[in-house]
Amino acid sequence: MSKIIALTDAGHRLAVRLSTEIEDSEVWFKPKPFAESVQQAFRKGEALIFICATGIVMRSLAPVMQDKHQDPPVLVLDELGQYVIPLLSGHEGGANDWAAQVADMLSAQAVITTAKPYLQPVYSVGMGCERHCPVEELERLLEQCLSDAGLTLDHIQSLNSIDIKADEVGLIELARKLGKPYQTWNTQQLSTMDGLLSTRSEYVFNTVGVYGVAESAALYAAQQATGQAPELVLNKQKTRKATCAIARSYPA
Repeated sequence: MSKIIALTDAGHRLAVRLSTEIEDSEVWFKPKPFAESVQQAFRKGEALIFICATGIVMRSLAPVMQDKHQDPPVLVLDELGQYVIPLLSGHEGGANDWAAQVADMLSAQAVITTAKPYLQPVYSVGMGCERHCPVEELERLLEQCLSDAGLTLDHIQSLNSIDIKADEVGLIELARKLGKPYQTWNTQQLSTMDGLLSTRSEYVFNTVGVYGVAESAALYAAQQATGQAPELVLNKQKTRKATCAIARSYPA
């Protein structure tokens, strides 16, 4: 269910017009209490279209925002229906694509502010593990990470680790089974990613020479694939014997 929320008479007319175009949608005109109503819909994961000022939306939703992987898509329109702004969950929640669709309905302009939204990102997986970690454990961890990130194997370009794992049988077998390249990187290369890590482990550094194998390898591989700045899509996840992270980068 989508909610189309309007606060003015002109906005209400636009909301009614949109509701005839958007399936499974409901118009809320001046809902009361406003903040509590929209927060409840947001928590329930309902997609929201606001026809009002962006400031009102941000102040109302700020207390219930979590992150781009969990928040539902939120669009903001001006009451004349000239501009459609994907305010939250542009990439992950599909707000960018939804904004383009709504803009087409209204012959409006979608105002996309997220980085390079119509370019396809390159995704890379980084993994670390104890010596002789079973391939089955590695595969289960990767499958869970892909699910958590809302991705499939088709999105992933490569599997990566640190160079001391170049002969790690489980990682080699996993890459072969998945039909993905297996790449390893040295500590000098991986250390260039230190500033982008979600956590820094002194234990890992003292053991292998970098502060995090999975995140560093994923980030460095994504950067090498595009030549552009990488970012983490999924922070390091771990089992008793293995770690996994996912990064991406957008082509220039």
